[in-house]
Amino acid sequence: MHLKYLRVQGGMTLEDLARDSGLTRSYLSKIERGVSTPSIEAALRIATALGVTVDRLFGQQLEEDIISIVRGNGSIAGGLSTHLSLVAGLRNDRVMRAFIVRPGKTHRRGRIMSHHEGEEILFVLSGDIEIQIGARRERLRPGDCVQFDSTIPHKLIALTDKPASALVVIAATA
Repeated sequence: MHLKYLRVQGGMTLEDLARDSGLTRSYLSKIERGVSTPSIEAALRIATALGVTVDRLFGQQLEEDIISIVRGNGSIAGGLSTHLSLVAGLRNDRVMRAFIVRPGKTHRRGRIMSHHEGEEILFVLSGDIEIQIGARRERLRPGDCVQFDSTIPHKLIALTDKPASALVVIAATA
């Protein structure tokens, strides 16, 4: 992630970015130092505050071809310890972004609900995941898929000690 580079290039202090993104200075500092990985909602807020795309924030290069292929080269997107990895949607003219999310096993009250513009699809790749959308909670297993309006507050929690992962696709609605 190229947060510090983009922030400094834009002439912003951490305080400026905190104010414009609605996130705390401490949290932004942790992201810059690689201690924390932003949620999808936080990445969208940071990109908007910086005036860049999420792709640019994650350091992805845009291609001129109308077909985008991101090759894994035999690796797992972002590695197993990475909470959030951008895997597709690297062009400015795309309305969808795809991420691999690896939720942690956190107590239900310990995770903050996320919400952002658009529509979201979540497809469980591995592990058991609880998704909460508003007041509704569902247990999801590998192969399960859910689609919802992502302006509704939502969160993910891994339900077992086995690593869990999901493909999340967000489409802008406008």
